[in-house]
Amino acid sequence: MLFAAEFGSGQVLWSIFWFFLFFLWIWLVISIFGDIIRSDDLSGGAKVLWSVVIIFLPYLGIFVYLIARGNQMGERQMQAAQAQDDAMRSYIRNAAGGTSSADQLATLAELHANGKIDDAEYASAKAKVISG
Repeated sequence: MLFAAEFGSGQVLWSIFWFFLFFLWIWLVISIFGDIIRSDDLSGGAKVLWSVVIIFLPYLGIFVYLIARGNQMGERQMQAAQAQDDAMRSYIRNAAGGTSSADQLATLAELHANGKIDDAEYASAKAKVISG
């Protein structure tokens, strides 16, 4: 049995290095499975095929996937992040009860048409809605 006191500093660094590589490998596998699932240009059968290749031939499967489809992984990740950001902003806007610019302009046009605001107020409010 090997105790911690018997480890030299080189053995500790070597163990940390191997742990890092193991952690990197797990992260890479999870990232690639996420990319396979997120990919809109792959059919269901192609997703299953890539998954089977990565499960049964992990090193070869991951390296071939990175060579074949790795350049598009970042694009798909950015699209997913943008969609998530848009959904969050929409939710916040709806939860806060905010109105869209089009609704504000329609309200301003209605107030102007009814004579409740004059031309100068209408132009000023319209410029404020359009700019911000």
